[in-house]
Amino acid sequence: MLRLTRIRTTDRILFVICLMYLVTYIDRVNISTAAPAMQEELGLSNFELGMAFAAFAYPYALFQIFGGRLGDLLGPRKTLLICGTIWSAATIMIGFVEGAVSLIIARVLLGIGEGSAFPTATRALSSWMPSEKRGFAQGITHAFARFGNAITPPLIAVLIVAFSWRESFIIVGAISFAWVALWWWYFRDDPREHPGITPQELAVLPPPSVAAKQKNLPWGPLLRRMLPVTITDFCYGWTLWLFLNWIPSYFLHQHELDLKKSAIFAAGVFFAGVVGDLAGGWLSDGILRRTGRVTLARISVIILGFIGAFLCMLPVMFSTDLITVAISLSAAFFFAELIVAPIWATPMDIAPQYSGTASGFMNFGFGLAGMISPIIFGLIIDLTGRWDLPFAASLVLLLVGAATSLLIRPDRPFHDPSAGDAIDEDGGLSAAVKAK
Repeated sequence: MLRLTRIRTTDRILFVICLMYLVTYIDRVNISTAAPAMQEELGLSNFELGMAFAAFAYPYALFQIFGGRLGDLLGPRKTLLICGTIWSAATIMIGFVEGAVSLIIARVLLGIGEGSAFPTATRALSSWMPSEKRGFAQGITHAFARFGNAITPPLIAVLIVAFSWRESFIIVGAISFAWVALWWWYFRDDPREHPGITPQELAVLPPPSVAAKQKNLPWGPLLRRMLPVTITDFCYGWTLWLFLNWIPSYFLHQHELDLKKSAIFAAGVFFAGVVGDLAGGWLSDGILRRTGRVTLARISVIILGFIGAFLCMLPVMFSTDLITVAISLSAAFFFAELIVAPIWATPMDIAPQYSGTASGFMNFGFGLAGMISPIIFGLIIDLTGRWDLPFAASLVLLLVGAATSLLIRPDRPFHDPSAGDAIDEDGGLSAAVKAK
């Protein structure tokens, strides 16, 4: 007889968090596929559309920090209940907009809701994942995000054809509300309070962190410690925003494809990112298990991702062949996504007791890139009529990101000068503090 292996509660929690990454990215990037239909009905220029893209990023960047801190203070369960309600409602609101102003307002609300999501999820993972699975956890969660990228173009295209672009936003917003209900029902901030947890699972999880809920957070020292990670994430984010916001329109306009074909090509590029996310987490954790060197495990994979993306993106600037460009973009996105798992694992490596706030500091760089890049992309396209020129700035920043990643040093745990606490790599307080 076959013995069925019991699915662990930690795996279920990870899956629920993966679903969050999936639905947030569908809600975030659905506008890129719906953009041509929205532009036609609402009379939007590329600049106005770029403003709508960027409107999401401003509050998204701001709430990386404050939302991450909220996740540390309130706990992930309450924080994501609040934020999930906001981003789900904002997604539905987009289905009722009547012009550029109302669209921008709805995108701002979407950014407010989603801004806290990933830092808070990282805070949850720091309690539910052992240190040797942090890269894998970040890799698979972001793989679900890229899977959301991949399925969104054909999904939204089908919904637009079957209904309209307005109904497409209403439907995916309702799906987001369903995830919020699932989260509140199943998740617990402390694994020890979950009714389904086993002693075997608890034995490998990090000890409870008491530092996270202290009101006097060392903002300055933590910001300085995370600054190299923030800059590196900005460089990665610039390229990712380019892909998320403009790839469907790029195939539609630069290569004169129809909506369905451009959605298929965009989905192919995004599916390469799914593989890249999984490979980055697997490779980073594999190096850590074999060498025990967290810097080698994180930074080497990040550099590989930046350099690989740079090399693969070069043909996009010089080739007009559709297949060559599609393959190059897919390969570039694969390498860019190798960066995600190791860079998101670094806040848990550096400051697990403040992992929500630390990852918020880091992802502020990503949000800042999203504030600037869509507007610049839209202006370049409006002024030149060329859809390939925005890739040039990405090439430069990919090299900058590879260089700044050398300054991250995840092997040096954050030390709070006021509390005298350093953190072990397994997420517990240092021996010096434990002895007090």
